[in-house]
Amino acid sequence: MSSYQCEKQYVLNYFADMENANAEQIVSVLEKHVADDYEFYGVYPFNKIDNLGDVAKQVWQPLYKSFSNIQRRQDVFMAGTNEVSGENWVMSMGHFMALFDEDWLGIRASRKVVMLKYAEFNCVENGKITKTGLWLDIIGLMQQVGINPLPPQTGSEILHPGPRHHNGLLFDEHLPEEAEQTLAVLNTMIEDLSKLNASGNDRAGPEVMQKNWHENMGWYGPGGIGSTYTIARYQEQHMYPFREGLSDKVFNGHVCRFAEGQFACFFGWPNLSNKSIGGFLGMPSGDKRADMRIVDVYYREGDKLLENWVLIDIPYWLKQQGIDVLARTSSILNPKVSNS
Repeated sequence: MSSYQCEKQYVLNYFADMENANAEQIVSVLEKHVADDYEFYGVYPFNKIDNLGDVAKQVWQPLYKSFSNIQRRQDVFMAGTNEVSGENWVMSMGHFMALFDEDWLGIRASRKVVMLKYAEFNCVENGKITKTGLWLDIIGLMQQVGINPLPPQTGSEILHPGPRHHNGLLFDEHLPEEAEQTLAVLNTMIEDLSKLNASGNDRAGPEVMQKNWHENMGWYGPGGIGSTYTIARYQEQHMYPFREGLSDKVFNGHVCRFAEGQFACFFGWPNLSNKSIGGFLGMPSGDKRADMRIVDVYYREGDKLLENWVLIDIPYWLKQQGIDVLARTSSILNPKVSNS
């Protein structure tokens, strides 16, 4: 079994080169580290891109032009073998800390420090990155600069903490048995959720979660939903609004899912399909079925999940239903960009 140390070091070298680059140097950095047959999975408005040059032009160069002095502040760094298709992946989650100096995606710059939450998955094969999944919490960024594109959220708006025990940076090797135990707990939880979806029970009691979750679980959700703490408050502030506001929930599987040590992660494209019946995100019902692209990162303590960091591409989910929060925000709060 691979120790993943080579893949970890390769991605750390890539991160270092990216952090030391400017917008004009991004293409050369990508060419150094990324394979020719590259696949990029990004949140809306980036979506799926299969060309290295377009990834540089559409994703990284605008980011580097808008945000100065970017630092990658990692909270979790891990690697493992993808349960779905067998490749080795490296995942980094945390915040990009930077000065928001120029408008980005129509969002007006604040010239103040911001913490842009991210999760980045990189598949490393034959010494090159062949696939990337990059989630950015765009609505969370909006909230930091005083923009609230959605009704009040059910959870709390906080800067997400790292793991409670400050042990999420897995730079060293870890016993494979630990990862196996973590995946066993995670996959049992996923199976239980799938059964719950099939049952139609959207108001299940705490016993459904107590099997796999610590009583004092921390759940850190994306902007628009917010964060919550303990099983009871999680059910009140996210689980019930989510389950009762959405119907026809179907789990579509994952592109990538793996564990290392006490941590596990996955992303899907899409993970979940559903239909709004009103209430979720404070939005009305609609007739359109929509897909959700989701990242989950988990921390296991003993035989229970203690913490869960979640990024959902909410702008994409809303756009499928005719609401473009980026275009709407720009047209109202930054019309010079929308009309240019």
